[in-house]
Amino acid sequence: MTPTNILFLIGGYFLLLLAISYFTGKNDTNDDFFKAGNKSPWYLVAFGMVGASLSGVTFISVPGWVEASQFSYMQVVFGYLLGYIITAYVLLPVYYRQNVTSIYQYLDDRFGFVSYKVGAVSFFVSRVLGAAFRLFLVAIVLQQFVFDELGVPYEVTVIISVLLIWIYTFKGGIKTIVWTDTLQTLFMLLSVGLSIYFILDKMEWGLFEFLNSNELKQYSKTIFVDDWLAKDHLLKSFLGGMFVTICMTGLDQDMMQKNLTVSTLKDSQKNMLSFSVVLVLVTFVFMLLGALLFIYAGKNGIALPMMDGKPKSDLLFPQIALKSDLGITVAVTFMLGLIAAAYSSADSALTSLTTSFCVDFLGIEKKPETNRKRLRKYTHVGMSILLILVVILFKHVLDTNVIDGLLKVAGYTYGPLLGLFAFGIFTSYEVHDKWVWVVALSSVLVTIGLANIEPENLGGYSFGYELLPINGLITFLGLWLIRKK
Repeated sequence: MTPTNILFLIGGYFLLLLAISYFTGKNDTNDDFFKAGNKSPWYLVAFGMVGASLSGVTFISVPGWVEASQFSYMQVVFGYLLGYIITAYVLLPVYYRQNVTSIYQYLDDRFGFVSYKVGAVSFFVSRVLGAAFRLFLVAIVLQQFVFDELGVPYEVTVIISVLLIWIYTFKGGIKTIVWTDTLQTLFMLLSVGLSIYFILDKMEWGLFEFLNSNELKQYSKTIFVDDWLAKDHLLKSFLGGMFVTICMTGLDQDMMQKNLTVSTLKDSQKNMLSFSVVLVLVTFVFMLLGALLFIYAGKNGIALPMMDGKPKSDLLFPQIALKSDLGITVAVTFMLGLIAAAYSSADSALTSLTTSFCVDFLGIEKKPETNRKRLRKYTHVGMSILLILVVILFKHVLDTNVIDGLLKVAGYTYGPLLGLFAFGIFTSYEVHDKWVWVVALSSVLVTIGLANIEPENLGGYSFGYELLPINGLITFLGLWLIRKK
């Protein structure tokens, strides 16, 4: 598939998104931008959230991670399922009862101004980095397989990617995204299914033959309980996954903003539970795809693609889809799936960052009515520029698998949110609000310190995704120390 063909495909796809944006953004009001008028159908939100949760990171990075980790990521995903249940029945009732626009307004009511700002800053940093991870992944794929051949610099690729998102979200915001996410999820799932079908057909395998093959067994070990000290032990992964979901969904303005567009708590809970079951099943299919890609690469002598002189497993799927002899259908469906997966999370991230900054930092609800829309639009531009700068920086500093890097960052940045909300919901204590920022900062620094201790200094113990609940626990204990008597 030539770079020119890919560009035409991307152009056609975005014309479709712009058509959706035109019809959903006609009102161009802050209420539609932030809350979609609280009229989104729960089943539409649930289906769209599958794509937003998986994103381009799962689409490319999870299959590319299979050789190094086998199916151990499923242990984390099983933890996700419990995390979604807790989110549905512990956190959603709090948000609906308080009727918040930004979920961090709860912290203002519960503890005070400083706690509110600490929560908002924690989310802001987390979401900027998370969105940048996802955009970085799609940018390097477009750069490697499209824009390098056209002589376009990486920086221009990033600017184009973010500009396209800004164009179709700047009016409708979350109202537009609820509908575009549904379309993007559909494209992503079709892409994965068709990729598996055509690769199996090329290898002259049936699906059941593949599932029972010895080749798959080399990659498909799922449960790891042999070594408690190892990073991928079942208990560590499961608990880490549970807390990752509670934080990256339940305490995340991006994901909760979509849920809060549903009119009733009961429907929002139905959305959360149905979406979580589908997400587990879809992630397993991605793991199967990853194993199939490595089997296919091994049989056909396809080496891992190189980037900046280093092998990059994240690029194996695009390498096979776009550069092998699987045909134009696989190439087209891959590109549609990649674009859909990447932008289904990036567009909502840009909108939620705009919402959080407007509500939590600028206090837009207290501004004169005549200035609110203009302020929101300026902020939307500012958030776009910030994402561009961070994604460009990632190319020079990121040297890990993207999904692994994303979960590590979550362990540092979401911990204070976990501790603050847990202390607020499960205790009745007030705190000395002015010291909350010290507790949060100290917790993050201690967690970073723990993560950088060499395993040999801990008797071989290696920290994994349990750093997130540890971070939250440190914050919780710190708040206990500054509670009011």
